[in-house]
Amino acid sequence: MTPQVTDHKGGVWSIAVPIPDNPLGHTLVHLLETDRGPVLIDTGWDDPDSWTTLVAGITACGFAPAELHGVLITHHHPDHHGLSGKVREASGAWIAMHAADTAVVRRTREAEPGRWLDQLTARLAAAGAPDEHLAPLREARAQGRGRTFPGQGAALPDRDIGPGELLDLPGRRVRALWTPGHTPGHVCLHLEEEHPSGRAGGFGRLFSGDHLLPGITPHIGLYEDPKGAEDPKGAQGPEAPEGDAVPDPLGDYLDSLERVGKLAPAEVLPAHQHAFTDAVGRVRELIAHHEERLRRLRELLREPRTPWQLAMAMEWNRPWEQIPYASRNIAVSEAEAHLRRLVKQGQAERVPGAGPVRYQAA
Repeated sequence: MTPQVTDHKGGVWSIAVPIPDNPLGHTLVHLLETDRGPVLIDTGWDDPDSWTTLVAGITACGFAPAELHGVLITHHHPDHHGLSGKVREASGAWIAMHAADTAVVRRTREAEPGRWLDQLTARLAAAGAPDEHLAPLREARAQGRGRTFPGQGAALPDRDIGPGELLDLPGRRVRALWTPGHTPGHVCLHLEEEHPSGRAGGFGRLFSGDHLLPGITPHIGLYEDPKGAEDPKGAQGPEAPEGDAVPDPLGDYLDSLERVGKLAPAEVLPAHQHAFTDAVGRVRELIAHHEERLRRLRELLREPRTPWQLAMAMEWNRPWEQIPYASRNIAVSEAEAHLRRLVKQGQAERVPGAGPVRYQAA
């Protein structure tokens, strides 16, 4: 197998590791040379072909997998963290992640079999999903399917990545930037070194994970919790639980974008698509996108709607009828995250009554 490997110069490489049956195509796993050996930034999906590609890519960069010194995980999603266990087995490398995402990994590993399926069904029912959408989930649960889910086999990180921390990577200057939103513990990693090409217009290079992508708006939904810790009933909603402690993923994401914009790196090395410049311009585009989406949602909420009805009425990259089954679940979670933002801003409120929760503009 000939992997797609790119030499970004200055001891930085990217390896395109495939994601099976996913329109994203691949995860860009970055390899960073250090004085103690190579370090990976993310690992890719846990799949035999993905592992073969990763190994071939490391070899093409001039190293053996056994030489890997460490792994920095931008966030816990399986297309980033999935192969971490195999990397550790092959090399003994340490694995580092922000504590908030490590907690999700730990809860995922400890969750009762089928718990995630129960939680998903409860959340969708509370959001107003129709019976025909819930039926396959209930059937899968009754047949004992859904006892495993992506992430259960990933390694438990043994190091924390602290916000603002200058990481222990001899010979390199890499600083962690906590950028929650896509996940509660997402981090970007700023390589505080002059760009090897001497490129002007910013300083250093930013490994941005899924936080900042050149042509895709990252998914911002309610934070996942296999044990339903955000809501003891396992059915999170835009107002559960009560008070200022309610996680606000979209608010987190917008705040994180502002910090990245102020950083103004010379180049961004994301985990999908391709490297790009003008991080500041891309940040402005993403902030404007979400502000416009919130404005349109307020218009839709002139009449009460459930989160499911709201998702159906929102603009996506294709008509609702063409959105695959699993992607509809993601769309509803994104609608709920935007609803939660509006609720916290006092621009939307829950409509009293039994049955699926409904919201309207305040």
